Amino acid sequence: MYLVLDLDSEVPIYQQIRDRVVEAIAEGALAPGAGLPSTRQLAVDLAINFHTVNKAYDLLRREGIIRVNRKSGAAVRSDVKQPSDELRAGVDWEARMRTLLAELDVRGIPRQEVTRHVDTVLDGFPGRPDETP
Repeated sequence: MYLVLDLDSEVPIYQQIRDRVVEAIAEGALAPGAGLPSTRQLAVDLAINFHTVNKAYDLLRREGIIRVNRKSGAAVRSDVKQPSDELRAGVDWEARMRTLLAELDVRGIPRQEVTRHVDTVLDGFPGRPDETP
């Protein structure tokens, strides 16, 4: 797994790892059921503390995106792209989206431009259903 992190970013490293894993799943680079490197191996590969990777994996696990097993390690959940009311309830995505949209509003970005960018990003995710559930 190849992750690009910005060590100078204000975004914590564990959050960047979490975000890159989610993006890799959405883009099809990590398939449902795919194994992830161990926390220690990824820490070595990224030259960071393994507790940072562990924090990212724990966040992904709590969000229902990966499963972690002591024997088989971490893997993307096989049902990760399936709609689930249980998983929707556990994710505070609306609050995060509201903050991002508020930032765009404060910066004066026109609604049409925001909508165009959202559509472009969603269209870039393979296998994305066209209709809303």
